[in-house]
Amino acid sequence: MKTYRVAIVGAGPAGYFTAQALNNSCDNERNFLIDMFDRLPTPWGLVRSGVAPDHPKIRTVTKVFEKIAAEPNYRYFGNVELGRDVHISDLEKLYDVVVLATGTSLGKKLGIPGEDLPGVISAADFVPWYNGHPDYVDVNPSLTGKYALVIGAGNVAMDCGRMLALVPHELSSTDIADHALEVFHNSSIRDVTIVGRRGPEHAAFTSPELRELPKLDQTDVLIDSQQVTEAIARVGNRMESEKDLRSNLEAMREIAHAEHRGNERRLSLAFLLTPLEILGDGKVERVRFSVNKVIDDKVIATDERIELPCDLLISAIGYEGLEIPGVSNERGRIANNDGKVREGVYVVGWAKRGPSGVIGTNKSDSSEVVKKIIAELPATPKGAVDISGSLSGEKVVTHDGWSAINAAELSAGQALGRPRRKVVSWSELLSLGGAKAT
Repeated sequence: MKTYRVAIVGAGPAGYFTAQALNNSCDNERNFLIDMFDRLPTPWGLVRSGVAPDHPKIRTVTKVFEKIAAEPNYRYFGNVELGRDVHISDLEKLYDVVVLATGTSLGKKLGIPGEDLPGVISAADFVPWYNGHPDYVDVNPSLTGKYALVIGAGNVAMDCGRMLALVPHELSSTDIADHALEVFHNSSIRDVTIVGRRGPEHAAFTSPELRELPKLDQTDVLIDSQQVTEAIARVGNRMESEKDLRSNLEAMREIAHAEHRGNERRLSLAFLLTPLEILGDGKVERVRFSVNKVIDDKVIATDERIELPCDLLISAIGYEGLEIPGVSNERGRIANNDGKVREGVYVVGWAKRGPSGVIGTNKSDSSEVVKKIIAELPATPKGAVDISGSLSGEKVVTHDGWSAINAAELSAGQALGRPRRKVVSWSELLSLGGAKAT
């Protein structure tokens, strides 16, 4: 039997699903030894730092990850950064296969005047802040005004808007970071609007996200019924043939016709508005938009302009990947051909295809790339060279180290009636994980 060594860089869903697909492909002819690397001491990627705290069911996928991590062919190397502690050329020398599952963590810019005003932040900063990512503890968004605008029409925008519109006690039993929970409890934001450039029929929300909105019994959820009616008319017969489109528009129609309770908190969905300029004296105060229309399924700007009040603006229009030394970046993702970067090097997940799909999308995506890997395996494995000797053992957080962090968080959370209380400082994470800061 041939034993191949595989390095997976990135311990998020795409990385774990790749490991799972590799394990599932083991047979009498081959097996795999899998080393997974992550720059954080903690694994799970966006499942830990991207999923909204009020969606705990989505995090149950970590049971799959834990099962993979318990396999004897798996090792975890946390607090190891590609380009700093190890280079891709090093991995190529030691491993038969290198898989990049590094995701996309940089928020795209709106590219309009006023974007640098205080009170304007990216969802790429806001989401990991409230989820306790150690790099984002000091983001400190100001929630002292009344009006918040979220620019974007996908699930990330929806999460940001919903988090701002929730009554804070609804978050008190979640694993939200302590520092964020305190800020939300002191928030004076009462009117949140999620703004999309295109029509309701073009929105990238998933219908389960939309159908959850009416369950916010202390927040009124508003959509202009005329915008939904016009969108349904525009799509015509596609309502019958396209299941996801029909489900989205039906969910919006139900929200538009729901009775308003007169709650103090409001969450609105507005469409066909393109931000042109962010205005304010020393901080964001309002945003100027062009009003758009849809002609032949194309979004066209009109001469009409409106301004909306704004004390906090969150941009949620997509993500781009960080540049990785040794590979080419193309349109915010790693340049690849159906997952292949070059001989022996592959890419999966958002780093491969861009920020699209839900967590489960990564499973099918990773499986397809693993098929390509299997078909292109070298005839002779490289042998039993081990990377451990190339890394400082004192700074690496192993799977046992992560297990210690995990146990501490779960125990602290249990004492408060919460699923976990996240450790958010680098020094404490490394100390719990048995590593030294450098």
